[in-house]
Amino acid sequence: MKSQDVRKQFLDFFKSNGHLIVPSAPIVLKDDPTLMFNNSGMAQFKEFFLGNGTPKSPRIADTQKCLRVSGKHNDLEDVGFDTYHHTMFEMLGNWSFGDYFKKEAINWAWQLLTEVYKIPKENLYVSVFEGSKEDNVPFDQEAWDIWKTLIDEDRIILGNKKDNFWEMGDQGPCGPCSEIHVDLRPEAEKALVTGKSLVNNDHPQVVEIWNNVFMEFNRKADGSLEKLPAQHVDTGMGFERLCMALQGKTSNYDTDVFTPLIEKVEQITGLKYTSDEVKNISEEQNKTNIAIRVIVDHVRAVAFAIADGQLPSNTGAGYVIRRILRRAIRYGFTFLNTKEPFINKLVEVLANQMGEFFPEIKSQQQLVTNVIREEEASFLRTLDQGLQLLENVVAETTGKEVSGAKVFELYDTFGFPKDLTALILKEKGFSYNETEFEVELQKQKTRSRAASEVSTEDWNVLIPGNVETFVGYDKTENEVKITRIRKVDSKKDGILYQIVLDNTPFYPEGGGQVGDKGTLVSANETIEIIDTKKENNLILHFAKQLPENVEAGFAAKVNTDLRTSTSKNHSATHLMHLALRSILGTHVEQKGSLVNPNYLRFDFSHFSKVSDEEIKQVEAFVNAQIEAQLQLVEHRNIPIQEALDKGAMALFGEKYGDNVRMIEFGESKELCGGIHVKNTAEIWHFKIISEGAVAAGIRRIEAITGDAVKNFYLNQENTLAEIKETLKNPQDILKSVASLQDDNAKLKKQVEQLLKEKVGSLKTELEKDFQEVNGVNFLAKQVDLSMASTKDLASALGSLKPDSFVFLASVEDGLPNIHCYISKELVVSKSLNANAVIKELGKYIDGNGGGQPFFASGKGKNTNGIAEALSKAIEFVK
Repeated sequence: MKSQDVRKQFLDFFKSNGHLIVPSAPIVLKDDPTLMFNNSGMAQFKEFFLGNGTPKSPRIADTQKCLRVSGKHNDLEDVGFDTYHHTMFEMLGNWSFGDYFKKEAINWAWQLLTEVYKIPKENLYVSVFEGSKEDNVPFDQEAWDIWKTLIDEDRIILGNKKDNFWEMGDQGPCGPCSEIHVDLRPEAEKALVTGKSLVNNDHPQVVEIWNNVFMEFNRKADGSLEKLPAQHVDTGMGFERLCMALQGKTSNYDTDVFTPLIEKVEQITGLKYTSDEVKNISEEQNKTNIAIRVIVDHVRAVAFAIADGQLPSNTGAGYVIRRILRRAIRYGFTFLNTKEPFINKLVEVLANQMGEFFPEIKSQQQLVTNVIREEEASFLRTLDQGLQLLENVVAETTGKEVSGAKVFELYDTFGFPKDLTALILKEKGFSYNETEFEVELQKQKTRSRAASEVSTEDWNVLIPGNVETFVGYDKTENEVKITRIRKVDSKKDGILYQIVLDNTPFYPEGGGQVGDKGTLVSANETIEIIDTKKENNLILHFAKQLPENVEAGFAAKVNTDLRTSTSKNHSATHLMHLALRSILGTHVEQKGSLVNPNYLRFDFSHFSKVSDEEIKQVEAFVNAQIEAQLQLVEHRNIPIQEALDKGAMALFGEKYGDNVRMIEFGESKELCGGIHVKNTAEIWHFKIISEGAVAAGIRRIEAITGDAVKNFYLNQENTLAEIKETLKNPQDILKSVASLQDDNAKLKKQVEQLLKEKVGSLKTELEKDFQEVNGVNFLAKQVDLSMASTKDLASALGSLKPDSFVFLASVEDGLPNIHCYISKELVVSKSLNANAVIKELGKYIDGNGGGQPFFASGKGKNTNGIAEALSKAIEFVK
């Protein structure tokens, strides 16, 4: 059975049993501050389990793209070494929100597996929760009794809290679960060892394929459990593992989920992947297999993350994506001998394979390919740089063990993987101090953990059952009551309080727009609201203190100055998006944005730099829309298909409901939940202040509107006045500046000529100062030249004599610099290293530096140390 059929049969089965089929949410979560990525099927439904929203249907089924590479659920280091862990995977799920419970969930699971998919019953085992005295939760007798009607009792296993009690996190909805495991071993192995003894013991052919979670409880901050007001079902079945079972394989990578990607890697590298069914493979082949598994797994995770709008970067979710891709590149580099970008070539295969069910990977194929190609090229350059740095570290090492702290520096600063370092060191007869490395790694983890540590108390509910209302499209001030509060303590922000109101004019951060600030005012006090965010469908108002009387009535007042400036920038973003598509082409798509009171930032897909002329055209286009005084046309709650039919743009990577809000300014039509001006005339003026690259095929524009433009032109005017005054108020400023540039160019040529003559003169003068030491032509001097000229002089002097060792120092702008030239024959015959010389003698000038074994340079801070550095240089050749 093909994987596409496996997916279809699952969805068709639950559709026939009254479930609404919904699309996968994006793999990247933009509006959930508690998660970077969708790491489970239930993540997009959290608000329903928490009672903060109402689902479209009490029964839902889907297949969800998931990513598990950070936090509590982190499978990254297992990927490649076994045959069933993945970074990105599909989670097939069926959900009940206060509707059916254990009986229906268990019976449907059994019916689908044994009657539809026809998995032999004798290959299946199930587990039920044995109970927990600690939590005062009893043995799940109900689940046991249901399973007894479907399967032999000796195939039912009691599971402990670790295996059979599922929790969303340290706090939140949770409950006992019932897992279904499949035994895929050959009959001969089954006869020797029962599958029951291998369940939950990490056997690659006895694996969990389905988990039925029965949400009954809410875990509170103190660890205690309370009953949820309604019972829910949350199930998840690993699509890749299910395909393995149905296709008669013993490895996920032998299924058609992965074989097309593996075949492409084989074609590119000329190496062969060996099926898991082949026994007694060589160590070399095993390394090849692991590398190929890493690459075909990781390209899926990276490609879908980019398609959903998350570009690789050095922070947050972008760093996680970059780390996954770099792990794949490194495995190819080390074990498949790939020294050129190649992973990007797998995107086409992935798009053809999964594009029908996940159209985003097909429509974003070119962008994803470009971004991965550039990331590959960049990291391969980093690997080359790391190899050189490692050479330097080895050169400085006494003995055969390299410092673990140095290896960690290569890993942390330059992204050079420790296992690649170990491999290269082993080839050179070296090792590194792993204990020191782990100490440094733990220090970094402790710092990172401390910086992000957050303690969240339970909600104190003041008005139960209240559903808050957002009124901020119409009001900036409103009478409110507080419905719930909780305290949050973080290392980063200290103690803050999150306040939920019964109805609020405060816009929560989302869609690129920052959250509103303002105040809560009662008869006796004023509480400052420093930010507004949304979490699990609740609008959270952040404050540094709580009101003395939380049950009082308040006036919620948005800071209208900030709100007005932000709305101008947001509306200008829409106009600029239209301008870019009109001027550059309809291939332009929004890939990210930031809208705050000070400026707007807009990332978009485009294959080349936006020229100065095109920048002017975009500005003129937007300003024409502003001058046209276009009225805002707002469609607040219309069906999404109606909005799309009207020409509204939907953004990839965004999660839209059945009903949406559509914003129109003339020809600009977008789905948007943000705050906008009532008329484009309010924007006043639009000015682009920068344009540049973010990644391959992604450009970024920053722009300003309103008062910021006024201040921009005022600053320009003041700067021009200062320039004019500096130039003695010439009538023609441009002519005066051009004349100044001409004079400067002439003087620069004269200086260069004089320096050449001075270097030539010094070269002749210093040639006689060489002395022979131990068969080496040695020279160490301080000269009165710039750093660049001193460097040139050192090279020139070194070429005068064979077996030369030249060490020069000079001072530029009050700071010392040193340079060492060593003839290449000396580097070989006497194992001399200019890089090591600079490292050692640089200590005397409080400096550092580096370079090649035959030439290196350094800079320092202490000019008084030059004399001692010069006197110590001779010790290298004695």
